[in-house]
Amino acid sequence: MNQVTAILVDDEPRGLSSMQKLLQLNCPEVNILATCQDADDALLKIRQLQPQLVFLDVAMPGKNGFDLLRELNSISFEIIFVTAHNSYMLQAFRFSAVDYLLKPVEDDLLSEAVQRAARRIADKSGGMQLNTFLHNLQQNGSVKKMKLCVPSLKGIKVIEITDIIYCEASSNYTNFHLTTGVTLCSSRPIFEYETLLEDSSFVRVHKSFLVNLQHIQEYIRGEGGSIIMTNNHEVEVSRRKKEAFIKKMQEYYKY
Repeated sequence: MNQVTAILVDDEPRGLSSMQKLLQLNCPEVNILATCQDADDALLKIRQLQPQLVFLDVAMPGKNGFDLLRELNSISFEIIFVTAHNSYMLQAFRFSAVDYLLKPVEDDLLSEAVQRAARRIADKSGGMQLNTFLHNLQQNGSVKKMKLCVPSLKGIKVIEITDIIYCEASSNYTNFHLTTGVTLCSSRPIFEYETLLEDSSFVRVHKSFLVNLQHIQEYIRGEGGSIIMTNNHEVEVSRRKKEAFIKKMQEYYKY
């Protein structure tokens, strides 16, 4: 793998030291140009040294990691966020498909994140994901207003959560049926989206279907039953999933 130049930003000296050691042991391709303990120093070093990758601590006194990003006119480097937080912020990370590491950082997760960043550096594909993340972060945890980065065979497509009518499993892929009439194929399996969207208006109603409750037009009773979606497509509800589906419907629509 080609060398990747990097800057580490963390207000805690122990955090910087620990990350340096982890990178030296697990990611020898990373060439650390500088370490910074505050946002102002990081801004100066980023402008001077033009790194390809920045490991950015989210929570810092004074200016935090996001304040730092807002002060940059343009972002020409990849970012791996480092955080001890596990709040709605993590949902924004996951929806946007940007890399983040939870403290204490694990060796294998660090290596995987660096490898993904190196691929994005090579094909210059990371900007869209970062912009989506910054948008999602401004939604203050409101999933309905968030956007989702969907990896496909062609690259990455950004879609509005509210535009998803339902997801359909296709072997190890997932087809997104959208309000625009377009069907978007993701290179990830449906169970990943079930986990990702579990705190929003989505519910798994069948091994093949994950539906958006916002787009349910009608439920037809039966052994499992079926659902008519707003695009007039009928989706089967499995007998095993029926109870959980009805419960989530009652919670969502308050009836």
